[in-house]
This record gives sequence, C-alpha cells and structure tokens, in this order.
Amino acid sequence: MPEPYAPALPRPGARSGPAAHSGPGAHSGSAAPKPYAPDELRALDRAHVWHPYGPMPGRQEPLIVESATGVRLRLAEPVEGQRELVDGMSSWWSAVHGYNHPVLNEAARGQLDRMSHVMFGGLTHEPAVRLATRLVEITPEPLQHVFLADSGSVSVEVAVKMCLQYWRSAGRPAKRRLLTWRGGYHGDTWQPMSVCDPEGGMHELWSGSLPRQVFADAPPDGFDAEPDSGYVAHLRELIAAHAHELAAVIVEPVVQGAGGMRFHSPAYLRVLREACDEHDVLLVLDEIATGFGRTGKLFAAGHAGISPDVMCVGKALTGGYLTMAATLCTTRVAEGISSGEVPVLAHGPTFMGNPLAASVASASVDLLLGQDWEGEVARIGAGLRSGLAPAADLAGVVDVRVLGAIGVVQLDHEVDMAAATRAAVREGVWLRPFRDLVYTMPPYVTGDEDVARICRAVCAAAREG
Repeated sequence: MPEPYAPALPRPGARSGPAAHSGPGAHSGSAAPKPYAPDELRALDRAHVWHPYGPMPGRQEPLIVESATGVRLRLAEPVEGQRELVDGMSSWWSAVHGYNHPVLNEAARGQLDRMSHVMFGGLTHEPAVRLATRLVEITPEPLQHVFLADSGSVSVEVAVKMCLQYWRSAGRPAKRRLLTWRGGYHGDTWQPMSVCDPEGGMHELWSGSLPRQVFADAPPDGFDAEPDSGYVAHLRELIAAHAHELAAVIVEPVVQGAGGMRFHSPAYLRVLREACDEHDVLLVLDEIATGFGRTGKLFAAGHAGISPDVMCVGKALTGGYLTMAATLCTTRVAEGISSGEVPVLAHGPTFMGNPLAASVASASVDLLLGQDWEGEVARIGAGLRSGLAPAADLAGVVDVRVLGAIGVVQLDHEVDMAAATRAAVREGVWLRPFRDLVYTMPPYVTGDEDVARICRAVCAAAREG
C-alpha cells in the first residue's frame, strides 16, 4: 500500500500568513480567537448547531475532533479510553486518500494563492476546464459534457432537470416522470427525495407532497447471483407500460447505499439499458457513492459494461476536502436541451465551478489513477472478508457482505446507535451505523492492521448494538 504519511498538524485555531487577518469574532490585531474548551464547545454546539438527520438539540452527544491525518481522527479529549480513532467511514465515503494528504494539501494551497473563487457565469478558469476534461476522459465514452455542481444531491437535481428539459425540448412534455427501484437513495433535496424509497425510507414523511414517480421492486440481493428472470420481466414490463410518460430511469448501480447497503447483479443494469433504448427513455446512473473505485471498478457501470445518458458523481471527487459534484451527459442530451424552446439549462449555483474545489478534485483524481488503486481496493476487500467472517456467528446477524472496499453486517433489529458507537470507539474506530446495519467504507490508504481493527470494531458494534 502507499507509504504512510504524518505531516505536522497546527495547533487548533492557529493561523499564519495573509489569511490571519481579524474577522467577526476575532480580537482586533490578534491572529485568531482563543479555541473553545471542550465543555464550552459542547454547550455551544448543543445550543446552536443542527447536525444531520437529528433533532434540535441532538440526543447523542457528538465527539469533538480537533485534527485528522492519514486514516486517524484525533479527538479533543479521550473517549472510552481512546484519543485517536481509525476512520472506518471515509467521512461518509469521501476521504478515499485519508486526511491531511500532502498532495491534496499542496493543490489547495497553490490554488488559494491564485484564486479561491470567482463566479462561473460569463467567466471560466483552468481548474474547472481541467477537471471537466479529466472527467470526460475517465467516464464512459458517450459522456461528453459536464455540469459542475456543489453537492451530490444538487447533481441529481441537475440530472433530473436535464432529462425533463430534454423531452420538453423534443416536443414531448408528457415524458416527465422518473422510474427507479425501491430501496434507493439519491439525496435530500426535493427531486432526489422523490426517487428515494417512499415506504420506510428517511423521506417517507414527504411522500404525499413529492412528485409521484414509478417504483419497481428492489432488485434481488447478490452481486454474483444469477439474474432472476421474473424480476427481469418485471423491469421490462414496467418500463414498457410507462414509456409514454417516463423521462428517465434513475438508479444507483450495483450498490444501493444509504437506502440499505444492498448489492445487486450488474445484469439488471444491462436490462435497464436495453429497455430504455427500446422504449426511448433516458438512463441516469447515480455514481455519487460508487464512483472512483469503491466497488472495484472505477465506476460501477463498468461491472455491467454499459454507458448511461446522464451520470452523477461526487463524494470522493475531491478526496473529501471540499464540496463538489458533477453531472455528465451525452451530446444527444446536451444538444436536445440547447436547441429547444428555452435553449439554456437554467441552473447556476453561486459556487459552481469553484476553482479551489476543482483544483483539489483534479489532484485527487490524478492521485487515485496514479497508483494501483485496484490493488488497494482488492486488498482492503480481502481484509474485510476475512475480518468480518466471525460476525456471521453473532446472535442477531442475518447477513455479512463485502464488495470492493465496502463491508456490511446486517442485523435482525434496528441498531442501538449509542451502544454500537461506544463499542466501536472502545476498539479505537469511528463507525456510523444506521437502521439495521453496521458497515464500513474505509479510505483506500488504510493499512492491513487498521483494516483488521475496523473489522473488530464492526463485530463489537454488531454484538453490542
């Protein structure tokens, strides 16, 4: 695996250089405000900060991270006897190179010295052009045009808008619904929520208000399983029956992420591609979680050997440094939109094409492709298979599955989040279980000993959660 690195970390709150001017909350003439003591920070966090997927104030006290390097998070104070935790989550699947990586740090510093941001309307710059060109080079060949978004959810919004506008421009405005399969997750903004599972999912609250989409049954489990002929017929029949009103089919390829960490056969993606071609429906692949090597292929579409009309990427795009995503489309889609009654794609985030994020993203992609990433993912996968095997014998465990650098233990009950988190932290590992799942997606730079440690933590969390 790559050589370990451990660059020196600055004292929390310290600044230097031109950026050290005073601002709101800073004492005039001083470099920076005094760091909060842990108890003070916790109190202010509880009073003012709304954390994801939680109430206000939160029920579970978050751990305070003061720095991170390599695959380790350093806490502000010991918790369960641990001051450092191996990150088994890659910061929600994004930090594939670990933290404080010298190559990505240098890309960020170099761009900061030139230009941190500039509006993208009427202007362009090398970081955005370089990144877009690189994405076109490494994604399936028909994808030629890149819309740089500022989050994965926004990239899905843009993908949906592209598909709807394409058919409107073609004089077929009735084609405005989407088809997906149950068990999926595509983000937390409005249109993406409409193609998340409407029953039992995290967005069920909004099912009566969201656009009404078409849902196929969830694909049968098993990456290596033979395709189910009945399910294949179900997909084909549903697409055929709704083709007159379908703008697109949108799915997560091979891995359904936050909807349940389920793996399915790539054969179903080929069925979708064939049915979409036959019935004049666009195909959108949401590769936000699966892209950049996580499943063992650079993009999960590669397992099926297909190309979508529109693809969304994000998360690992910047190596977890900055928020950025992208929506790619074919020339057919781009020209269709650009020759319609309203010949523009009316979408433009304030921070679209941010040069700082684009520079780091290009560096992250080059860093990934400049090493044996396939070997590293395979190595981690082998470690997960070996290390998670004992979990199959634990009471309450119904499945243990691994694909690429993803390891999942599924329980027959909802995880006790607090108990599972404590168990993992005692093992020196950060995990974030949800629903009935304890899982890991470690950074690709995670060494064998740390992979084994993560596996012990997953087993402990499954046992105690």
